[in-house]
Amino acid sequence: MRYFVTLSYDGTRYHGWQIQPNGDSVQERLQEALSTLLREPVSVTGAGRTDTGVHARMMVAHFDWEGDPLDGRQLAYKLNRLLPYDIAVSKVEQVSDDKHARFSATSRMYRYYIHTVKDPFLRAYSCEIHYPLDFVKMNEAARLLMDYDDFGAFCKSGADVKTTLCNVTNAVWVQTSTTTWYFEIRANRFLRNMVRAVVGTLIEVGRGRLSLEDFKKVIEGKRRTAAGESMPGNALFLEDIVY
Repeated sequence: MRYFVTLSYDGTRYHGWQIQPNGDSVQERLQEALSTLLREPVSVTGAGRTDTGVHARMMVAHFDWEGDPLDGRQLAYKLNRLLPYDIAVSKVEQVSDDKHARFSATSRMYRYYIHTVKDPFLRAYSCEIHYPLDFVKMNEAARLLMDYDDFGAFCKSGADVKTTLCNVTNAVWVQTSTTTWYFEIRANRFLRNMVRAVVGTLIEVGRGRLSLEDFKKVIEGKRRTAAGESMPGNALFLEDIVY
């Protein structure tokens, strides 16, 4: 039987979702907790992998179980008792055996948060920007992302990927107060470091350092060195996964 675990986590203390040889990861903590409760080794597969310091309001992972049917509500309760304070399970449910946490997902949505004045209560989960930005131009550039399907320009150099093709269905900057914004992007898949590189390049547009034509050339050139810097991971959240 296959089970989906829906969880959220604060990624501050972790070297990303995926198990690392020399660092703490969310996947490792979840596997350890499940293995302890089910009293046999359990392997979990996530819907994707978030980088070091990146957070998830929604992550989905699956595991397979050959014993008696599990009580999902009770297992979720016990997992939350055992997992550290910065990882929370909201649901455990049995799914069809062919449903896959990663490959069955049809879209994922990320948000990158920024603020434009010093705020001690935002610094851990938002990026502080000290220079003026033209958000109208940034949104014009963001809309251009939906005209392309190859995002090699925003893929981390040396990343082990078979293709740099992605279908972006939404990309927009949203203002939430006079001093806070977030960038929302939804796609069927994301490349490693893609969102933070896209945000860094859009900020170059907002600062007047790149024109819309320059932005197009960055995408069409498919070279990571031509795009903007990768923004800090602490302001990035995986917000939603659709199946």
